Amino acid sequence: MWSLLGVEARRAFGKLRSLSHRIPAGATRTRMTGSETGYRVEDELQELRDRVAKLEARTESIARAFSRVRHQGRRVGLRPPLWTFEQYGARALNVRPAYRDEKIPPDAVSVAIVTPSFNHARYLPATIESVLGQNYPRLSYLVQDGGSSDNTVDILRSYGVRLEWRSARDAGQAQAINHAFAACKGDVMAYLNSDDTLLPGTLAYVAGVFRSRPDVDVVYGNRIFVDREGLEIGRAVLPRHDANALYWADYVPQETMFWRRWVWEAIGPFDESFQYALDWDFILRAQHAGFKFLRVPRFLACFRVHDEQKTAVNYDLGREEMQRLRKRYLGYEPTHAQVMRNITPYLMRQLAVHWAYRLGILRF
Repeated sequence: MWSLLGVEARRAFGKLRSLSHRIPAGATRTRMTGSETGYRVEDELQELRDRVAKLEARTESIARAFSRVRHQGRRVGLRPPLWTFEQYGARALNVRPAYRDEKIPPDAVSVAIVTPSFNHARYLPATIESVLGQNYPRLSYLVQDGGSSDNTVDILRSYGVRLEWRSARDAGQAQAINHAFAACKGDVMAYLNSDDTLLPGTLAYVAGVFRSRPDVDVVYGNRIFVDREGLEIGRAVLPRHDANALYWADYVPQETMFWRRWVWEAIGPFDESFQYALDWDFILRAQHAGFKFLRVPRFLACFRVHDEQKTAVNYDLGREEMQRLRKRYLGYEPTHAQVMRNITPYLMRQLAVHWAYRLGILRF
């Protein structure tokens, strides 16, 4: 978690050390009043002190948002499992054998999946294999790389004709996804980030849901949290869809979400002005347009937790974008207390199904 701030912190502290060597021991601003250089050095020092203070505040903010640290002192059983990634010690990922035995419907819908990628060579092979390993007969899959500087392109080339991909600079994740979908056709659509993975049998299962529920437009399910090594560290079991709660907080696991193409055609592509909340914006536009959502009782994908992920690095920007969406649909920017008060009924239901699952009352 902390390495995401490491480079910036090292630069700030390194410059502080460098500047300190340029100031004589015991020197003060008063003693250097006759020196323009002295003023400049002191000003630079103050600027860097401010930067370090902001780094410390940002570190604390990220820790509260993503770590178990913020739950110390509370009863473990009351820890909110929806957004708490590290719920237990790392263990091998284990899913029910029935997942791998999921049968593909004979008249399965065509599925288009795209993966936006940028400098995620370490995780990209697992993502690609999780899609190709579905062995889904009507799949169009494309990796849209943003001109990575690591060995991403070498990895993509290694798949030969098994994989369609492109690599070119873009203006961000939303643009990459939009460009990819322009060349990737399917009646059902989804995007999978280059550090997440689908679970076995997911496409067969989702195809069966869309086949049996023609009234449903958007499908999503439960998620598993894994660490950078792919070891399981937590699970999020969700209650039924709550349209009201969704206007206050985004609880839909993006990597588990699939939608019919007519949703895309009706509400338009991803808004490229969003860098963090692009999926929540898309979800809210779909819900506001009247499309029907269904939470299915199955784990569909894994969300990888690591230091370089967008969720952690862009957390401050994310808060700004989320408030922007709340203002659009609620008419004002609510306080954190107001958000929590309105999302609490959903969180309580989520806590109930979470423990029903942990105790074996529910099985997925």
